[in-house]
Amino acid sequence: MLKNQLWGERVFQCVLVVGGLFLCLFETQGKEDYPDPMDNPESPLMLQGDWVPEDTHQIDFFGLPKIPHQHTFVSDARPHEGVNQHNYMIHHDGKFWIMWSDGPGIEDRVGQRVKWATSEDGLDWSEPKYLTPIPPKSGPDSPHYNTRTEEGFRYISRGFWLREEKLLALASLDEAGGFFGPSLELRAFQWDAGDKAWKDMGVVYDDTINNFPPKKLPNGQWMMSRRSHDRNVFFLVGGIEGIDKWESYPSVSHDHERLKPEEPYWWLLPDNNILALYRDNNRSGYLFRSFSTDNGRTWNEPVKTNFPDARSKFNGLQLSDGRYVLVSNANPEKRDPLVLSISDDGIVFNKMGYLFGGRRVDYPHVIEHEGHLLVAFSGGKSTVEVVKIKLEDLSVLDGQR
Repeated sequence: MLKNQLWGERVFQCVLVVGGLFLCLFETQGKEDYPDPMDNPESPLMLQGDWVPEDTHQIDFFGLPKIPHQHTFVSDARPHEGVNQHNYMIHHDGKFWIMWSDGPGIEDRVGQRVKWATSEDGLDWSEPKYLTPIPPKSGPDSPHYNTRTEEGFRYISRGFWLREEKLLALASLDEAGGFFGPSLELRAFQWDAGDKAWKDMGVVYDDTINNFPPKKLPNGQWMMSRRSHDRNVFFLVGGIEGIDKWESYPSVSHDHERLKPEEPYWWLLPDNNILALYRDNNRSGYLFRSFSTDNGRTWNEPVKTNFPDARSKFNGLQLSDGRYVLVSNANPEKRDPLVLSISDDGIVFNKMGYLFGGRRVDYPHVIEHEGHLLVAFSGGKSTVEVVKIKLEDLSVLDGQR
């Protein structure tokens, strides 16, 4: 009996050893598969969790946990059959500011301008006003107004930039024949608090439409994405010596063999390396990702991740508590709903919640302020809307692991 007992204990010990070895191997394999800017930039992993199916396109996007919020309208172009989109926000001088593209008909036609409004609480907004002038020879009295032609021009809203305590609003200007015109340029308008007006500060960079305004790098320089009129993707680094002083570094060409990159977005990782994400207009249904380890000068080859996407604009930020949030149209079938995803390290996300939907909603921009997130978005490209979320209410996603 003693012999049998010793034999049984030995078998049990062997099982523990083998099990531990298997667990060790499993954990090692997991680490090998985990993306890293230096050691493993080729990993496709961007979304994981026990709630995530192997095919992330099979996520029940409408069955995700609902994130509580307050909702409001800022502008509605439906009564005059206009367009409202390209929403950007900032909190400055004690209030929220929002800007967007406002034009006739559908998006980016001749005569489109940029509007703006302000709010004390992010819910009750002022009457919208024009931020940019009428595009050259493209007002309502122009024969080209509300058409697609290179004979007319349009402005496109490109975001707020707080530089040296001066509030700038960025807007691109080009011909309205397609995307984008040969005279494409990025311009800046500076807020004059005394005159309560926006003053044209001139060209920031030629042949450029950015996606979001500049953010600071660890070395103190500014960086923002750039697309040229032929839609190749670059990153502009500089902005210190002047609003028009930049170096342009290539990222990925628009005729890339595996993706058609659009609307790139980037953020700084905890180790001060940079992660960039790209919308893929090649209909893969996923986001692409690349890294830079030298402050945006060079980028690794973009990798198709497993994070689903509807070929739509997205936006995110690092929260004050260190976590990262991404607001996007993750449903690959359509731009409905908007979802909010959370990552602990800015590389891999493990939580996703339903934010707003039931109709077409897109072009989000998210900011954090005093315990809240505010997300601006467009409804059917005809309304500007905002939802306000208590950060503590993101706990509805804590059940996802």
